[in-house]
Amino acid sequence: TATAMSWALYWIHRQPEVYEKLMQELTSLPADADGMDIFRLPYLTAVCQETLRIYPVAMLTFSRMNKESVDLMGYQLPPETLVVGCIYLTHRREDLYPQADQFKPERFLERKFSPYEFLPFGGGARLCLGMALAQYEMKLVLATILLNYELKLAEKSPVKGSRRGLTLAPKGGIKMELLNQHSQL
Repeated sequence: TATAMSWALYWIHRQPEVYEKLMQELTSLPADADGMDIFRLPYLTAVCQETLRIYPVAMLTFSRMNKESVDLMGYQLPPETLVVGCIYLTHRREDLYPQADQFKPERFLERKFSPYEFLPFGGGARLCLGMALAQYEMKLVLATILLNYELKLAEKSPVKGSRRGLTLAPKGGIKMELLNQHSQL
C-alpha cells in the first residue's frame, strides 16, 4: 500500500488538474465526515484505481498449472504447463485503456471494468485478502496528507517504475517538498 500511495502522490502532483479536482472533492467534505465518507468519494476512488492500473504493485499473478491440455486464446497448452498472468500488461492494453501510458482517473468514472480487465489485487479464488483494507487505507492516508500538507514534486523529470522483488516501485523513490502545513481533518 505504501508503494501505491507513493505512486498516487506522484501522479496527483505531476498533473495539476488531477490535484485540483481531488482537492475540490476533499474540501467539499462536511466537517463531521468520517472514514467511510472519504472512502466513498468518487474522484478519490478513480485516482486510486488509475494509480493501481498504471503501476500495479504486483505485476504478475501467482502461477497456475493446467491438469489437462487446454486451448488458451488459440494457443494449445499441454498438461502441466505453468501459466502466469501479467497484470501490468493487461492494464496497458490499448483496447481496454486507450492512451494506456497516460494517467487519466476519469476512465474509471466513465466505465466499470470487469475483474478480468482491472485486477490490481489478482482475481478469482486467489484475490488478495487485504484488498479492502489496502483500498481503505490508501484513500484515508491520501486524504489526510492532501488535506493537511501542501506538497510539490522535488524533481521535474518523469519517474520510471523499477522492479523490487515481486513489486513495481518508483525507481529512486518519489521526492517531495513540504511547502505548507494546514489542518483540515
